Amino acid sequence: MLPFRRFSNEQIKDLREGNEPAFQHVYLFLAPKVYSFAYRFLKDKTQSEEIVQEAFITLWENRQKLDEERPLEPYLFTISKRLVLDSLRKATSSQALREKLMLKISENHNETEESIILSDLMAFAEKAIQELPKQQQIVFRLSRFEGLSYEEIGERLNLSKNTVKNHLVVAVKTLKTHLGNEEMIYALLLLINFF
Repeated sequence: MLPFRRFSNEQIKDLREGNEPAFQHVYLFLAPKVYSFAYRFLKDKTQSEEIVQEAFITLWENRQKLDEERPLEPYLFTISKRLVLDSLRKATSSQALREKLMLKISENHNETEESIILSDLMAFAEKAIQELPKQQQIVFRLSRFEGLSYEEIGERLNLSKNTVKNHLVVAVKTLKTHLGNEEMIYALLLLINFF
């Protein structure tokens, strides 16, 4: 697999503005990586090719949401991962089989690529979290990173359950707004305890 590479701010800006050669450049560089990623889980050439096409169509359709200050690869791989998971969900009719597949995915992921993507995503997320008011930061971290319930957070911070809930609701709204169209980061923050 090719090493993780960031596209220049100018290349991302060109892509955002609808420059087809910029899109072709991104496609030529990242399509093999997306295919490899999809094939690793789907084990089907046709389905994997469809994932590549759908991922790049989604990227093109949402190109105006791109921010040249943020890396493109995590965004594209989040799209790809969602498409792979959707494909697996559709292919599995029983909950037990679905859970086995999800477990297998989490066990078989590419450690290096995933850790680089996760590292970038977490850097963006951490910056946004640090901009929250102190109490919201604490509540958010206890909820999302330590997995504590409203009651447990309230006990620890000597706050009511409703106050904890309000802090968390405002923090999540603020983060979603701050992170803009980076839904993948927002989803990561909300689901971090799942993985």
